[in-house]
Amino acid sequence: MPTQTQSEPADALCSGTPPAAATGSGGSPVDSSQHAPRWHPGSWADRPAGQQPEWPDHTALSKSLSELGCRPPLVFAGEARRLTDHLGRVCAGEAFVLQAGDCAESFDLSTADQIRDRLKVILQMAVVLQYSAGLPIVKVGRIAGQFAKPRSQPMETRDGVTLPIFRGHIVNDIAFDPAARTPDPSRLLQAYNTSAATLNLLRAFTRGGYADLRQVHTWNQEFVASSPAGQRYEALANGIDSALRFMNACGLDTDDSAMRQVELYTSHEALLLGYEEAMTRTDSITGDWYDCSAHMLWIGERTREIDGAHVEFLRGVHNPIGVKLGPTATSDEVLALCEALNPDRIPGRLSLISRMGAGNVADAFGPILRAVTDADHPVVWQCDPMHGNTYTTDKSVKTRHFDAILSEIREYFAEHAKAGSWPGGIHLEITGDAVTECVGGGDELAQHQLGDRYETMCDPRLNGRQSLDLAFLVAELLAAAP
Repeated sequence: MPTQTQSEPADALCSGTPPAAATGSGGSPVDSSQHAPRWHPGSWADRPAGQQPEWPDHTALSKSLSELGCRPPLVFAGEARRLTDHLGRVCAGEAFVLQAGDCAESFDLSTADQIRDRLKVILQMAVVLQYSAGLPIVKVGRIAGQFAKPRSQPMETRDGVTLPIFRGHIVNDIAFDPAARTPDPSRLLQAYNTSAATLNLLRAFTRGGYADLRQVHTWNQEFVASSPAGQRYEALANGIDSALRFMNACGLDTDDSAMRQVELYTSHEALLLGYEEAMTRTDSITGDWYDCSAHMLWIGERTREIDGAHVEFLRGVHNPIGVKLGPTATSDEVLALCEALNPDRIPGRLSLISRMGAGNVADAFGPILRAVTDADHPVVWQCDPMHGNTYTTDKSVKTRHFDAILSEIREYFAEHAKAGSWPGGIHLEITGDAVTECVGGGDELAQHQLGDRYETMCDPRLNGRQSLDLAFLVAELLAAAP
């Protein structure tokens, strides 16, 4: 995790309690930016807000949000600013973003081993990309807060019984019974507690020696090491070992903190606006507002309306933010989002994350890429090749094919090559577990094998082997990028 500088002590970064708007009731209209003087953390409540649960107990909801508003921040403003700086380098074509992690985190699957294994896959993918392409990799996890999921329908019917849809562990449980599916505000506090515990462990792993570049061999999990991609990774790790020995022989310091530690930033979709508002604090150094639930937040494809509550909320916080763009997005809509979310055109502030689906990139993404580039908006471009390539098998199992995922990434790189722009990063749903949720990959996982270990609570994820396969293939594209 990022470290603090002396000029930004941790105890002075996100101080104070957010205004009474933590319950969605509004607050002091304070904002340091000139372009949005009437913004405050609760101003979203005056806008239409999609994908919000129907909480049955508003007294309990207010109590949970009020308690969240008094709890310490999960991340600090200085860390978020540092991520913005790193993403600014991506805007300049000097770095690449790897944003990856779980589809929907589970309260039940946040053990030390499971968190370590998720981190391990991200570290493996990052070292493959960095070593092969020779570029800094900005590592952003979908972790320590990705507990809410947007859904296409509010209700679900099974065998004639209709219940609220599962919206992630921050809202309700996946079991199909009335008690489990009833939105429970106490889960907001449990999400905070689980995020805090996860962050604590991530900081220990990334600063305590586990992420030491000299430990690259130990990151190779058994089920990955036995795969073709794992063997290729071992060869890469041997190359890193040789390079480090050469540096030592030359008298260079391989015990530097840059070799021993990594910066891993956290992110999640800012879906439940009451929770995000309650976690918003003023930075005591700059006076700016930061959403201290994560370093980076994004707006989903279903909630990116220019006059909607999600855009209203995120335009006022100073974290780096992203917007998912599906095939229905138009150039005019995206240009309006750029103006609303990054009117000062700060490099690294705004990421545009395309999720078009294989075969749609040239027609759906190409015009947007050209329009934003022609308007000189400094955005971080990312490709999410997962969500546009989901399909359901004849046995009603939701899955994705590795070949379609790779195809969309290739199309994305091709459009950037035509436009002369930088294909800034990839955004993936992965896990450190040996699941069988996506078909294809180096092991040629077949459709009939999906039931072997299908564990996701929502969307199918790449397993460790498939993630490493993809990292090597993306590294080749990245090395060839102009």
